[in-house]
Amino acid sequence: MSKPTNWTNRDDSMVEDMLRRGASRRDLLKFMMVSGVGAAAGGSILLRAGNALAATPVSGGHIRAAGWSSSTADTLDPAKASNATDYVRCCAFYNRLTFLDEKGIVRMELADKIDTKDAKTWEIKLKSGVEFHDGKTLNADDVVYSLKRHLDKSVGSKAHSIAEQMTEISKVDDLTVKIGLLAANADLPTILALHHFMILADGTTDFTTANGTGPFTCKTFEPGVRSIGVRNENYFKPQKAYLESFEFFAITDNSARINALLSGDIQLAANLNPRSMRMLDGNDSVRASISTSGNYTDLNIRLDQDPGTHFDFVEGMKNLVNRDMIKNSVLRGLGEIANDQPIPPSNRYYNLNLEPRAYDPDKALFHFKKAGLVGTEIPIVTSDAANSAVDMATVIQQAGSEIGMKLKVERVPSDGYWSNYWLKSPIHFGNINPRPTPDILFSLFYMSNAPWNESRYKSDKFDSMVLEARGELNEDKRSTIYWELQEMISKEAGTVIPAWLSNVDGVSSKVEGLRPNPLGGMMGYAFAEYVWLKS
Repeated sequence: MSKPTNWTNRDDSMVEDMLRRGASRRDLLKFMMVSGVGAAAGGSILLRAGNALAATPVSGGHIRAAGWSSSTADTLDPAKASNATDYVRCCAFYNRLTFLDEKGIVRMELADKIDTKDAKTWEIKLKSGVEFHDGKTLNADDVVYSLKRHLDKSVGSKAHSIAEQMTEISKVDDLTVKIGLLAANADLPTILALHHFMILADGTTDFTTANGTGPFTCKTFEPGVRSIGVRNENYFKPQKAYLESFEFFAITDNSARINALLSGDIQLAANLNPRSMRMLDGNDSVRASISTSGNYTDLNIRLDQDPGTHFDFVEGMKNLVNRDMIKNSVLRGLGEIANDQPIPPSNRYYNLNLEPRAYDPDKALFHFKKAGLVGTEIPIVTSDAANSAVDMATVIQQAGSEIGMKLKVERVPSDGYWSNYWLKSPIHFGNINPRPTPDILFSLFYMSNAPWNESRYKSDKFDSMVLEARGELNEDKRSTIYWELQEMISKEAGTVIPAWLSNVDGVSSKVEGLRPNPLGGMMGYAFAEYVWLKS
């Protein structure tokens, strides 16, 4: 069935998403007519989208999927997971107590029920009869051990700063766990849905393989090379994984990744650069899966190193970023302009009054002169490891050259970028996956003890307000605090967040079941459990 002129795979995906969200046939036809699609063609598009949604899952088959970043530091330890490649493995081999559905609603996974009377003391009832891959039955000891690991600094958990609020983690009986918090936090069920809080068997210290309760068993794990999972026939969920097996690895070069998809060598190409979208259009063998859930690429200026120690330099850079150009040229319209703080517009706590910085080269030059840095060569480290970072760096460099700023773009390889440059270089790019709550974002990236404090922002006032908001059960008061915290980050931190990125995963037309998720692309990195191949 041919597509109408100017209608793309991306638009098909948009219609599928609108149907999924409850849009009527009449509304969709109106939308397509405004887009220049005739009634007959619109009916065909709706038929295609309806068929895609109504497709009957099929069991069997093997998928090869490619992410964009990996290294020899790849891990099967959920506590140490730090990138999408790690998260994909965690979702395949382990389970969490809770998970988030595509609307961001908390659902039970290994937990059967979670109760609290005051949001400070929580009781978790576990599902009975769940087995680990080695045949061991899940019990409260496993949960206590898994959660307590995050409090042990020697483990090096990436969620340590979040877990610190858990002052008591204890076993009540074989299927009941009690968690006591330092202060009330109504977000605990959502926090437990983070990838780091996967549940291990009590006493697990060997991560050369994975012994979880997840939908796949680990057949192969080669850090920096590939992982292979085989369907767990003893999986506790009534609907086991549809796929018989999957292989996941990284193809760091965007063009190579999309060419592998087009050639049929892989069936899922994650996190495609928007500039390559045209390669998918008109090709019925592939389609785009698009979602905007809070992912962003940011320019990080460390405030504890020169030139970031100069407040005026940071101000100048924030005024030098042409956000409209980044959205329209770099992202090809697949994004939303951002305002230098990490809470996305989709979040109910988003500060509606906080305007993005306008592109103002004259104002930028004023601040650069105050900092005494006009004419000084300043390196900006960038890499394809951070989505669209190379193109963003080029836009910023060009804007700087027009006012006499010598910004030198240093493009480094994707391999090793996250361990060698991210968080370390004075000026560099990051790429942050979506997180479901403000508290998680602030705890991971902006509090003084945050493990991934990209600009080394430190503020006692900010830290105390995060703790205050965490325990505030009045939604109006909590919103007020979160709005002020966003403003503080935007004005004081050294992170420049130009836009929210629409995540684009390229998918073979043979793959069904892939849906958006607030935790990120590839269905919140859990695609392997839910997708299937057409027979």
